[in-house]
Amino acid sequence: MPQLGYGVWQVPDAEAAQAVGTALEAGYRSIDTAAVYGNEAGTGKGIAASGLPREDVFVTTKLWNGPGERWGRDNVLREFDASLAKLGLDYVDLYLIHWPRPMRDDYLAIWKAFEEIAASGRARAVGVSNFLPAQLERLRAESALVPAVNQVELHPLFAQAELRALHADLGIATMAWSPLGQGKDLLTRPAVLAAAEKHGRSAAQVVLRWHLQTGNIAIPKSVTPSRIRENLDVFGFELDATDTAALDALESGRRIGPDPAEFDA
Repeated sequence: MPQLGYGVWQVPDAEAAQAVGTALEAGYRSIDTAAVYGNEAGTGKGIAASGLPREDVFVTTKLWNGPGERWGRDNVLREFDASLAKLGLDYVDLYLIHWPRPMRDDYLAIWKAFEEIAASGRARAVGVSNFLPAQLERLRAESALVPAVNQVELHPLFAQAELRALHADLGIATMAWSPLGQGKDLLTRPAVLAAAEKHGRSAAQVVLRWHLQTGNIAIPKSVTPSRIRENLDVFGFELDATDTAALDALESGRRIGPDPAEFDA
């Protein structure tokens, strides 16, 4: 899986084909979508129109397991089939449980269905999103299949060091959603701006470089062609120890998005 991908959260379906096409033309080879984003069809059209061989594009989508009922095998397989149909694909490279919803106590049953999907080859790998340490430990205790990925909110303001350490122990890749912190609060911090000036780069490029050097997979989202290209252009420089220490020091311990322990919307 490429360490830097393109995310389509909040991209309308009617715009997704063009945005994905622009990203693939720019050089991205990993595209991240989800059933709840409502843009799997547009995403699939963009992939098809690119003319790239299917094996050259890493495609991730996610199960929207809610709200309001416990989920089991039949629900999962139905939704997975629907996602494949919308994408126009025979398989995805990565399929994720979007939220654990621990108050329903059904994520283990969902994971058992994910094991079946993985065994079928229609998802080359399966993983989770927004899972907390206790939920990952339960999967390890009750399943032989370790999630390939846990996609979580992660950026210098909420760096999740403890969770990343657990991922390393379990052999789970860390994937960051909202890698730029969802806005100017992060990108206007003096530490970020100082590193940007030092390296002749944008604030966003500095933060994305921090992710790469930290070992995270990042999926920045933009619909602006120049920004899409800029976000990929982060391999020609390296942050030094002073830069990374300054960005690490931005840790606030506060989430921007929902708390996975409470989210059931």
